[in-house]
Amino acid sequence: MTSTSTADTSRVADDSEITTLVERLTTSTAHESRALRNRLAEACLPVADGIARRFRGRGVEDDDLEQVARTALVAAVARFDPALGRTLIPYVVLSIEGELKRYFRDHTWAVRPPRRLQELRLEVRSAEEALRHRLLREPSLDELAVALKADVVDVRTACRSSCGYRAASLDAPSPQGRTLADHVVVLDDPAERIVMRQALMQAVGVLSDRERLLLHLRFVEELPQREIGEVLGVSQMQVSRLLSASVKRLRAHLQPAAA
Repeated sequence: MTSTSTADTSRVADDSEITTLVERLTTSTAHESRALRNRLAEACLPVADGIARRFRGRGVEDDDLEQVARTALVAAVARFDPALGRTLIPYVVLSIEGELKRYFRDHTWAVRPPRRLQELRLEVRSAEEALRHRLLREPSLDELAVALKADVVDVRTACRSSCGYRAASLDAPSPQGRTLADHVVVLDDPAERIVMRQALMQAVGVLSDRERLLLHLRFVEELPQREIGEVLGVSQMQVSRLLSASVKRLRAHLQPAAA
C-alpha cells in the first residue's frame, strides 16, 4: 500500500489521544500497560475498519475482513514497543495490511496460483484504484504495468488469476456473453440444447473446483494453455493432461443424456 493510503487511514484515529497513550506507555507498569494497550486498540479501531474496507469486493465477506483486521490490530498493539522509536499508526497499518494479504493467500483461493501471482494481483488491485481515481477511467494493462514496473504479460496473468478466488460457474459469462455450456453444448435444436444444458450442469457438479476453473479458463476466457499453467501453477503439459481428463469425465457423465 502507498504512504498516501497510510496517511489517510491514520487521520481517522484521534491522534492526540493516541500520542498521549503511547507516551504514558513508555513509563507504565505491566498492569498499567495492559489497560493502556486496550485503550490504544479501541482508539485505533477506525484505522482497522478503514483498511478492511479497502479490501472489499475480493470474494470475502465484509464481516470476515473486519474481524481479521481487528484481530491484527490487537496483536500489533500488543507487540508494539515504544522504546524502539517506532510510530504506532504506521506500524499498525502495515501489520493489518500484511495480515489481510496473508488471509487472502491462505483462505480465499479455490485453486491456489503461485504466490508471486497472488501478491501481484493485490498490487494490481491497488494500482487500479489509484489510476482509476487519477485518470477518471479504467486503466489499461500497459498503464498498470508501468505503474507497477512489471511486465505486461505478468500483469495480465495476475488479473486472470483472480478467477481462482471462486471456482467457475457453468453459467459464468465470458466477455462475449457466452458460458461454458455454450462452448460444450453444440446442438441446433433448442429443445435438445435445453436438455443437454441441464445434463451438463449436473455433470459439471462432479468435477473438482480445479477442473471447473480449468474449463472456464480454456473455454470461456479462451486462454492459451501456457497462460492457464501460469494461473494454476502447473506446466503446459500438465494443463493439456488435466484438460483431457476433465473433458473425458464430462463426456462419461453426458453419455446417458446423449443416448
